[in-house]
Amino acid sequence: MGRLGIGHAFGVVGSGNLAMTNALRDAGVPYVAARHEAGATTMADAYARTSGTVTLASVHQGPGLTNAITGIAEAAKSRTPLIVLAGDTAGAAVRSNFRIDQDALVRAVGAVPERVHSAASAVADVTRAWRTARNSRRTVVLSVPLDIQAGDAELTRVDPLPPPVPVRPGRYATRQLADLLTTARRPVFIAGRGAVAHRKALRDLAVQSGALLATSAVAKGAFAGDRFDLGISGGFATPLAAELIGAADLVVAWGCSLTMWTTRHGRLIGDGTVVVQVDDDEPALGANRPVSLGVHGDVGETARAVQQLVPVREPDSTYRTEAVAERIAADGRWSAIETDDLSTAETIDPRLLSRELEHRLPADRVLAIDSGNFMGYPAAYLSAPDPAAFCFTQSFQSIGLGLATGIGAALASPGRLPVVASGDGGFLMSIADLETAVRLGLPLVVVVYNDHAYGAEVHHFTGGDDLSTVTFPDGDLAAIARGFGADAMTVRTRDDLDQLDVWLAVHHDRPLVIDAKISSDGGSWWLAEAFRGH
Repeated sequence: MGRLGIGHAFGVVGSGNLAMTNALRDAGVPYVAARHEAGATTMADAYARTSGTVTLASVHQGPGLTNAITGIAEAAKSRTPLIVLAGDTAGAAVRSNFRIDQDALVRAVGAVPERVHSAASAVADVTRAWRTARNSRRTVVLSVPLDIQAGDAELTRVDPLPPPVPVRPGRYATRQLADLLTTARRPVFIAGRGAVAHRKALRDLAVQSGALLATSAVAKGAFAGDRFDLGISGGFATPLAAELIGAADLVVAWGCSLTMWTTRHGRLIGDGTVVVQVDDDEPALGANRPVSLGVHGDVGETARAVQQLVPVREPDSTYRTEAVAERIAADGRWSAIETDDLSTAETIDPRLLSRELEHRLPADRVLAIDSGNFMGYPAAYLSAPDPAAFCFTQSFQSIGLGLATGIGAALASPGRLPVVASGDGGFLMSIADLETAVRLGLPLVVVVYNDHAYGAEVHHFTGGDDLSTVTFPDGDLAAIARGFGADAMTVRTRDDLDQLDVWLAVHHDRPLVIDAKISSDGGSWWLAEAFRGH
């Protein structure tokens, strides 16, 4: 694995993966011991997304793999290039309590099952799994039975594998897209995760064609600093972004799957808007909504090819006018939009909290967002300097992944302040790995938007349902965090955040947990959008 280029590994060791994990470490692969397998796989997922390298998680067979399966599902749905190295029962151990159909389990959540078939084929099997993870951007679970682990493998030379060849778009589709950009008066580009590596090519084409820029949530920060950046498209979009995207006559989705989240269930894009989708994964074209034109090609290759065919547009003939730039500067960020203050003597408005965090936290940060009713606030209000600074593990919509996401992203971003935003439910669900952050000495700022409930369910079920199963006593999360060895503070008012300023002024080698008691928002603005799909 080390010879193939695995940059980092995370895991929880059991009898089925101890020898393999130690072999990784002996080969020089950095390894982090997590406290839960779901945390380990999510750390690896976040590290891979942030660093752009294939990363590895190591788990025990049977229950080690089942514990990890939520993290694996998230990574698989996000097309993260990740390898999960899993022990497996020996072929003859039919009565082992650990025996399950690991391949079927893995396949069920969208990951790719692979296995080492023999000691003689071990190098070929591992190389095949690595190639699938890197070249196809897939999450691969590589099962290694115990009896095969005990065999003697011949370590043949592993030459560096060449990178995949980018998919070149067809000439006819390229010309069609160029013609559409030449005649459009209000074009908008929406970049997804597949476009992040090619954002300069997209910026150049946007300048030439007069397009405004936006991103899906996972690509937040791709166009940070651009005067014509609308920010996130979809449920987190500002009113101005929604207005300008909705009025577009041409929307081009670059490496973006146009999910219901990005399009507000299709309502964000106007009825008469021409929609083009560019993706190097052909089955993705039109998979989530009909498109007027699907271009099968690498985003960078396509953008550069189209740029050769599009004339430089006059500014007044497109969306890229000075008046639009001034509107974006004034109203294009949630942190600049005035709102009513829902704060009470005991709780702080989550919008006020998020606005204050944006101003107080250093700009050079890496953000990790858990799932829940609160999530729109940090995702929309807190800026990211570039897409590598925003790690959004939301494809499976599982709460409880935020803390591990922050740890993985932090290790891939040395020098940046790592910030985790979580609800109290997700934080408590994953709290075992707070010890991991403490042990690693990470100066991780964990902001808990604490409404002492599973807030999404509270706001979703409003028809007289008994909510006692999703509401809880207001516990002292700061005290619990101190018990793990972290610094902690409780925030109920704006003034309480002065403690954060004091903490930031000193170098720290431990996490800070902020137990922020938030006011009820009656159901966040983005939640209403999300539940249209349920």
